[in-house]
Amino acid sequence: MLISLIVAVAKNGVIGNNNDLVWKLRDDMQFFASTTRGHAIITGRKNYESIPERFRPLKDRTNIVVTRNLAYTAPGAVVVHSLEAALEVAAASGEEEVFITGGGQIYAECLKSGRVDRQYVTHVDAEPNGDTFFPLEGLGSWRVETLMQQESNDRNEHAFVVSRYDRP
Repeated sequence: MLISLIVAVAKNGVIGNNNDLVWKLRDDMQFFASTTRGHAIITGRKNYESIPERFRPLKDRTNIVVTRNLAYTAPGAVVVHSLEAALEVAAASGEEEVFITGGGQIYAECLKSGRVDRQYVTHVDAEPNGDTFFPLEGLGSWRVETLMQQESNDRNEHAFVVSRYDRP
C-alpha cells in the first residue's frame, strides 16, 4: 500500500492557526477532493474536528480518525488510537493508496516513521501567522513533479503550486 501525505503549506511552513485554515483556496480544495476521493484518509482528531460538521465525515472516502481518547466517537468514521492501527485498517480494506491529511502531529509522526512514499504538497505563496507547521526542509532529496499552478483570483486568495514528491 502506498502511503501518501497531502498538505497545503505556506512559505513559512504554516498549515493552520487555531485549528482552522489560514486561507481560501477553492481550486486546491478541489484538488484535495479529487485526489483523495475513493481512498482512505487518515486524520488526527483535532484536524477532523476542524472540518465543518456538515461535511464530516468527508464523503466518498473511508475516514480514519486517530485519537488517544479511548471514548471518542465520530459517526461515519473509523476511530483508532494509533497511526499504526490506522494504517492497518487501510491495508485491511485493500487500499492501494492511503492519504495522511493532517494535522501537524500526524504529519510529524508519519514523516518521522520513514514510511511516507509520496507527498502531495500545495506550496502557497503566503506567509500567514499560524500555530501549526509542516517541515519543508526534508523535501530536497525527493523526486518532484509539478502537477498544477494557480495564480490568485476570486476563487483563490493566494497563488499556489501543487507538487508531487516521490521517495527516491
